[in-house]
Amino acid sequence: MNAKLQQLSRELEGEFYYDDTIRTLYATDASAYREMPLAVAIPKTTDDIKKLIAFALAEKTSLIPRTAGTSLAGQVVGSGIIVDVSKYFTGIIELNAAEGWVRVQPGVVRDELNMFLKPHGLFFGPETSTANRAMIGGMVGNNSCGSNSIVYRSTREHLLEVKAILSDSSEATFASVNIDEFHSKCEGNTLEANIYKKVRSLLSNYDTQVEIRKEFPKKSVERRNTGYAVDVVLETAPFAAGTTDFNFCKLIAGSEGTLAFITEIKLNVVPLPPKEIGLLCVHFNSIDESLRANLIAVKYRPSASELIDHYILECTKDNIEQRKNRFFVQGDPGAILVIEFAKSNREEIKQVAAKVEAEMRAAGLGYHFPLLFGEDSKNMDIKKSRVGVISQPARGCQSCSCYRGYCS
Repeated sequence: MNAKLQQLSRELEGEFYYDDTIRTLYATDASAYREMPLAVAIPKTTDDIKKLIAFALAEKTSLIPRTAGTSLAGQVVGSGIIVDVSKYFTGIIELNAAEGWVRVQPGVVRDELNMFLKPHGLFFGPETSTANRAMIGGMVGNNSCGSNSIVYRSTREHLLEVKAILSDSSEATFASVNIDEFHSKCEGNTLEANIYKKVRSLLSNYDTQVEIRKEFPKKSVERRNTGYAVDVVLETAPFAAGTTDFNFCKLIAGSEGTLAFITEIKLNVVPLPPKEIGLLCVHFNSIDESLRANLIAVKYRPSASELIDHYILECTKDNIEQRKNRFFVQGDPGAILVIEFAKSNREEIKQVAAKVEAEMRAAGLGYHFPLLFGEDSKNMDIKKSRVGVISQPARGCQSCSCYRGYCS
């Protein structure tokens, strides 16, 4: 096999490694999992990716697309060839501010994209706890959302179009298609056409439809990633009358790089949120109490509602960096609910916070209700500051190593 790997490395414009050192570095992500890959590729062009796909097909191995490696469940760990696009596939290709979309390569960092969009009064909404290093390709693969999913939901809702390379090294573009276009896509013998035909055959079957609607999670559970989102695809035309047009992007989001190798991503972007942010940090004696209080919080349409449990709070006591972020903590709470409100001015935030506090106190929920603004709210950014407070990042990785899986 080494001779074949050596030959492949000579054919690529990018970098290719199969030595023990590099393989060991890529044997982990931000999770607790570890598996030595066959090799590590850092492709420079789409032709490199096509060559890697052809090699994997011929040698009966796998490709594992990887961006920042912030995965918490071992999604970019495996025995095949790790394909790291974080070095060369980092371009912001096109912005259409009038229509509200941007086209990027998968290695673009989420926060860096928003820095680019900010002068245009726009941003990409879903925000992971690792947003200052998580990349768009990984966010698509994981269907990332975050604490602000109450407002901006998940990456799937913002994914408009994907350019990808399929398992036979052919290129395809997946985007919204009407019924006529969908059936047209089914014509021919290309792999892309066969994919459309297979999905049409499967999802047109009445028994299959019934089983999907019966067994998949409730639609009321918005933040759900349970395998491939065939339940979402089913509720589009031509399978459900009076619904939105079919778009394979609904299935690609959350597929963890298993369906196609993404080279370009077109995203919906939205107007910047109000500049004034306030955090109502409600203290509770138990998690159960905080969960019941959250039912009250969401009635007031916050931009985020984030739970900090006792375990996280305990870890911050012994962490030098995070101890300073406890300035707002009173007593020894069993949980803190951080309720974020974004309004045009502080007075509006104070008014809604007072209503939330009054209703919670009336229900016997919560004992301390500090409201933080400005630098205080930034310093108390628990969603980001809690990343890594459970333990030091594993094996030198700069990503979250929170073994409890609290990070969204």
